[in-house]
Amino acid sequence: MNPAATETPPAPRRVREQAREAATLMAFSAFTSMALASALLVLSRLGQQG
Repeated sequence: MNPAATETPPAPRRVREQAREAATLMAFSAFTSMALASALLVLSRLGQQG
């Protein structure tokens, strides 16, 4: 017998897990955007002083 044919398919992911991953991705995206915006702001301020 082929073991792949007798395996059950993986269970569908729960909505709670998907929501947690989506929230994590949004938080990471927001943090990255804020960090880049802050870095650009600092660079522009330093450019104005020089």
